[in-house]
Amino acid sequence: MDRRSFNRRLLAGGAVAATGATSLSLAAETAPRAVAAPSADIPPETAPAGGRIHRLKMYAEKLPDGQLGYGFEKGKASVPGPLIELIEGDTAHIEFENTLDVPVSLHVHGVDYEITSDGTKLSKSHVEPGGTRTYTWRTHTPGRRKDGTWRSGSAGYWHYHDHVVGTDHGTGGIRKGLYGGLIVRRQGDILPDKTFTIVFNDMTINNRPGHQSPDFEATVGERVEIVMITHGEFYHTFHMHGHRWADNRTGLLTGPDDPSRIVDNKITGPADSFGFQIIAGEHVGAGAWMYHCHVQSHSDMGMAGLFLVAKADGTIPGYEPHHPPEHDH
Repeated sequence: MDRRSFNRRLLAGGAVAATGATSLSLAAETAPRAVAAPSADIPPETAPAGGRIHRLKMYAEKLPDGQLGYGFEKGKASVPGPLIELIEGDTAHIEFENTLDVPVSLHVHGVDYEITSDGTKLSKSHVEPGGTRTYTWRTHTPGRRKDGTWRSGSAGYWHYHDHVVGTDHGTGGIRKGLYGGLIVRRQGDILPDKTFTIVFNDMTINNRPGHQSPDFEATVGERVEIVMITHGEFYHTFHMHGHRWADNRTGLLTGPDDPSRIVDNKITGPADSFGFQIIAGEHVGAGAWMYHCHVQSHSDMGMAGLFLVAKADGTIPGYEPHHPPEHDH
């Protein structure tokens, strides 16, 4: 089984996992790869304890067709930007360089930061053209406050985005693609084999309009994680055919008595984010399974793509490729 270790999935010692860190990689084959399905008797990997300090470099860059993107390397910006993964207790110091000709920033949801890392013009924590700034994001574990009440931890499916381009709220930057996913895991969380980021941004998916929405590829039996983010002016509903998940922090039931509602459709509004894990093809098998916005007019306008679940030999029953699928990151 070609399961990556957690050290490769995380940011380690300033180096970033070289796993195709964006969800706009167009280097995929035009046909599904033959990948061996994970064995059911192999226990899944889990997240270790947090507490590490990560140092990484990020850039804001221009992309073709007027779009903008974040990247870990110059010349490799993407939409969505790189997926960042941390564990509760970790701290990330992000040296952020603006290669654009307009001010830009890096604003994050869900984790701890001081006002100097807010990423807004109002707090003067943005970056002028050609400038560099270090943003610091901290995470924490759940715990009891001095008054006896409990504080939540940082674990969850979050996101980051620009808060400057176009307006003081980053409306232009978000529309052009300046956004990305952030996962904060809790010690003991089950790790996926593949992670895909899906962003409903106005009437596009990952800033791809019409019927150019991205497809995502897995093999029957693989543990797949979806990070779902919404931006723009509209509310949407995220629906995935043939698969369902628990409506809680991880998408997984904690046991037979877990009261979490099981769903396959979830309403999501601007700046919402959630995530979940599924076993590809569980109980339903291989196929070209749709995912889409279930607001009917939105689907009709092209807000739909495919979750391509292949057999162990790489074939997908009845599927004829129309454009390259996305690979995990």
